[in-house]
Amino acid sequence: MKILDLKQIKKVLSSIDVIPAIEAGFVAYSRGKAVIPPVAEMLFDNPPGDVHIKYGYLLDDDYYVIKIASGFYDNPKLGLSSSNGMMLLFSKKTGEIKSILLDEGYLTNIRTAAAGAIAAKYLAPKYIECVGMVGAGIQGKLQLKYLKSVTNCRDIIVWGTNDKELKIYKKEMELIGYRIKTTKNIDEIERKCNLIITVTPSKKPLLRARNIGKGVHITAVGSDTPEKQELDSTILDKADIVVADSLKQCMERGEIFHAVKNNLISLDKPVELGNIIFGKNPGRTNEDQITVADLTGVAVQDIQICKAVYSEL
Repeated sequence: MKILDLKQIKKVLSSIDVIPAIEAGFVAYSRGKAVIPPVAEMLFDNPPGDVHIKYGYLLDDDYYVIKIASGFYDNPKLGLSSSNGMMLLFSKKTGEIKSILLDEGYLTNIRTAAAGAIAAKYLAPKYIECVGMVGAGIQGKLQLKYLKSVTNCRDIIVWGTNDKELKIYKKEMELIGYRIKTTKNIDEIERKCNLIITVTPSKKPLLRARNIGKGVHITAVGSDTPEKQELDSTILDKADIVVADSLKQCMERGEIFHAVKNNLISLDKPVELGNIIFGKNPGRTNEDQITVADLTGVAVQDIQICKAVYSEL
């Protein structure tokens, strides 16, 4: 058995392109070649936080993975990361544990950012005028790092509520080649950006449908429990294409869950990202379409990134 700490994991991961592995995982999932049980979770109010346990395996694979990941959103006030967790890799033949990856939530953050880049690859307009980032935390930074591989746009407007966090975001992201404008007025993002990524734990909608014009793509990342919601549900009604990372999971949590519950979209409107990747369903077909990707985080992503790291040891 191999035990890896965060420093070792980052070193290994620096030499891996995880996007193809995550894409392959989405395809396997949508083609019925993955066994992914329902998400187990614990939700906390004081302090606010959540813990997700995601697990599963691919039918033609040698391993199964159990992932525990948490988000405690007051942690930055204590000088701590809001993310934590670990991944456990087991032999599917014997049940032996092969590796413990003490990633402190890092691999979950990376696979989420990679999924955001994949969604943009298939759904964003060809010409991106400006990227809007709703949320200036860890995931907001990682989304930009992985987005570099799928778009040449380097103009970013980032929204947040904390001046210090916005200042740090601007400094760090400009060091990797982006031009950053910070704002506390979300209207600015809605009106000026045609690729918008939301990465907050908000429990009330932040983006509004009335300001979302033709040709905009939105990737919603933060709403991964039934209580969270970042988008006005009428945005999904207005959208030409609505995409789920997992149809089953998005009917129970995320933006699609809220839109269906409010009778704003039908059950047959959303399509799965994996089906778009392998061509069963089309992605964006013209520059005027409004597209939305609801990414609630699927265990197949954890399986793929965990195996990718283990295979490099």
